[in-house]
Amino acid sequence: MEISSEEILETIKMVQMQNLDIRAVTMSINLLDCSHPNLKILKSKIRKKITDHGKNLVKVCQELESIYGIPIVNERIAVTPISLIGTNCNIKDYISIAKTLDETAKDIGVDFIGGFSALVEKGFSKSDFKLLNSIPEALASTDFVCSAINVATTKVGINMDAAVKMGKIIKETAKLTSKNDGIGCAKLATFANLPPDVPFMPGAIHGQGQPECVINIGVSGPGVIKSVLEKMENANLNEISEAIKKTSFKITRMGELIGKEVAKKLKVEFGSVDLSLAPTTNVGDSIAQILELIGLEVCGTHGTTAALALLTDAVKKGGAMASSSVGGFSGAFIPVCEDKGMIEAVRKKAITLDKLEAMTSVCAVGLDMVVVPGNTPAETISAIIADEMAIGVVNNKTTGVRIIPAPGKKAGDKVKFSGHQGLLGEGIVMPVNKYNSKKFIQRGGKIPAPLRSLGN
Repeated sequence: MEISSEEILETIKMVQMQNLDIRAVTMSINLLDCSHPNLKILKSKIRKKITDHGKNLVKVCQELESIYGIPIVNERIAVTPISLIGTNCNIKDYISIAKTLDETAKDIGVDFIGGFSALVEKGFSKSDFKLLNSIPEALASTDFVCSAINVATTKVGINMDAAVKMGKIIKETAKLTSKNDGIGCAKLATFANLPPDVPFMPGAIHGQGQPECVINIGVSGPGVIKSVLEKMENANLNEISEAIKKTSFKITRMGELIGKEVAKKLKVEFGSVDLSLAPTTNVGDSIAQILELIGLEVCGTHGTTAALALLTDAVKKGGAMASSSVGGFSGAFIPVCEDKGMIEAVRKKAITLDKLEAMTSVCAVGLDMVVVPGNTPAETISAIIADEMAIGVVNNKTTGVRIIPAPGKKAGDKVKFSGHQGLLGEGIVMPVNKYNSKKFIQRGGKIPAPLRSLGN
């Protein structure tokens, strides 16, 4: 990869003035060979393998930060879904395994560790049940462990029994972490079509088909795109799309360069670059503000879904031209509590859950970091999950739900999640529909795959 001097100077400007950074360097590790019937040996093997591969991850990232001058916000580990690793171990729950993951993450200095996860889109194994039942206490008793549960795919449809169970798990997790507004739920997401190479939490796992150990990169540049659009007051939408594509191309090249350097120094394979624009609560680092620059008075008004579709499409096209190793979610995130513009839009009541759901049909992932009243019924949360899974299954895209029923909070109240370098942000509790979906949810069973699943 040849980088010109002009690109180097431009990148320095992006870093210094426009909040450009590498949001996540995630080392993904296969733990299948750690499976063992003895719990003590199992945990020992997990700790050793993660440490052997990941002990120098933070050090190498810090070295490259110094060499290239590009901030790396988070170093993370993702592992094979623990429901697969624990299947041979005759224990009642996986809480102690979660604690081992957490302790290992702290020992090697990473920010998050993902993979306390299960893939249950078609049904549950005994091990899956153990993991799901362990989630509330596991997330309440650890700091860095993240959990992703895949309950649907376009090929098999939606496991509604799993969606029902996730509603109850989310409520219990919020209850056990009520002292910090239900922060445990910020480390838990429910997915349709979860990719195997995601660098972003809580969706990161070491999925099937990946090498033994691989580096996946998540790049973020909302501030850079915002800066470009600020100079295009009278441009038409074609010109705006072209400008976003060119900017995404440059951002992706930078991300791939850093990812390959990390992989080379650690003597592991380079996997993929996730093109997703991931916002923060920093001023000028907002997806909502980009949409407003395109021409919306406030994010959430009519036209928001169309503007977001334009942004997502341009980001994908520009990034795909810059790298042959594109993966993960690759789009534009709209995490409500992690985006200053989104928070303001909720405060102005321009954004509702219904509008967010419509927006998720065209962007990366789905309902992300959405806070709802603490008394929201588990059935309502399950119904919200089912709606989002349906969007993913029918449109053959990844969708997810990271929802937080904040204990003791009502619509309009404020919440603030501490720790994790402020990445979990703060927000305003959003109202949910007052009518219930209880009978629909209690039916259980499966929602069959759409006709497009027969595409073979």
